[in-house]
Amino acid sequence: MTNADPSLPPFGRALCAMVTPFTEAGALDLDGAALLADRLVREGCDGLVLNGTTGESPTTTDAEKSALVRAVRAAVGDRARLVTGVGSADTRHTVELALAAGESGADGVLIVTPYYSRPPQDALEAHFTEVADACELPVMLYDIPGRTGTRIEPGTMIRLAAHPRIVAVKDCSYDLLGTQKVLAQTGLAYYAGCDEHALALYAVGGAGYVSTVANVVPGLMRSVLDAFDAGDTARAARLMRRAVPLIEAVMDAGLPGTVTAKALLAGLGLPAGPVRAPLRPADRETADGLRAVLAGVTGEPAAV
Repeated sequence: MTNADPSLPPFGRALCAMVTPFTEAGALDLDGAALLADRLVREGCDGLVLNGTTGESPTTTDAEKSALVRAVRAAVGDRARLVTGVGSADTRHTVELALAAGESGADGVLIVTPYYSRPPQDALEAHFTEVADACELPVMLYDIPGRTGTRIEPGTMIRLAAHPRIVAVKDCSYDLLGTQKVLAQTGLAYYAGCDEHALALYAVGGAGYVSTVANVVPGLMRSVLDAFDAGDTARAARLMRRAVPLIEAVMDAGLPGTVTAKALLAGLGLPAGPVRAPLRPADRETADGLRAVLAGVTGEPAAV
């Protein structure tokens, strides 16, 4: 799938960081992944990010990652763009995953900052450049220093933007000033990786979002962007505020978003399954609380 119009965001606007469904026995649930992906696209997602943080990439094998991409591609066809996480702490392994992503049918790769070793900025630049040189797919950089321990500094991001295949950023830096500096000096497509920033980043020139909460309410998250694009910024703000209680419950309640999103999907009867260790499922009280928040958000009148 190619991006025929270079003026449009390279991977769509409304992207979901999709969970990876597992069976109750803990195996990869490809049928469930296909059903979930189809629902997400039908309800407003024009892009899906697979094998990312929410997709539990640290606990899936290389073969499972490729199988997931193939299954989702078969389910959604050309209705959505597929980006798959290929990042690791090892440059050689990242290159291998990036090459496998192209063979599996992905439209792009998401490359997270190498973690644990905390490479300095020149090493980061060399890492991303080596992977982008080796891979024929467009690249989305993943800046999430809260998990990796290392920030992709704005100056580094600006230099990396000169690479023809580095086209986008999933921004979890919590540095709106730094982000705007990069936006002002590059053509990088910035996607809000923190759900609460979806509208704020879009309003200053971002491309859209990569949302965990969209696993549960893809239509609500998409409606924020649609209202803004229609020129109704007041409605966009109201819709964004409607989503805030759910964003807080899913992303800022002391549990990883994967855990909370899967608890909500299970409550909706949608494919999710358990999380893989070392993560643990939400307990009954937490799951009930999440469902109560979701009911409060989706139970409001559609007209805002």
